[in-house]
Amino acid sequence: MFIGEYYHSLDTKGRLAIPVKFRVELEKGAVVTRGFDHCLFLYPMKGWNALAEKIAALPFSQANSRAFSRLLLAGAMDVQIDKQGRVILPDYLRQYGGLSKKVVVAGLYTRLEIWDEASWKSYKACAESDSNEIAETLGELGV
Repeated sequence: MFIGEYYHSLDTKGRLAIPVKFRVELEKGAVVTRGFDHCLFLYPMKGWNALAEKIAALPFSQANSRAFSRLLLAGAMDVQIDKQGRVILPDYLRQYGGLSKKVVVAGLYTRLEIWDEASWKSYKACAESDSNEIAETLGELGV
């Protein structure tokens, strides 16, 4: 289970240190891809395979299904954790996420999200200010 918020820095080669508590789960392989809200998603291989199967089963005759598949699958890249606990984030994904030197790794149960620190702080401030409205909407959904 991935939870928590961790502040890290990218090095000049685009390497990101993964928080120690998440490394064991990711040592068997991981996939990084475009996420929503201009962050990156990092999945352990098992979680990625489950998601990819669901995406592959979407009806390709629907434009939204094709767009979603392209966003997540075409943008995906296998990554390996090196001996120092780092992964290399491809340049095209760093650009998509607008990642500067300072980033945030956020645990979201089945995946990690990688955010530019300034973007994360802005997003989080908006979500926190809207928390009552969000809670009411989710309450209607049974959460």
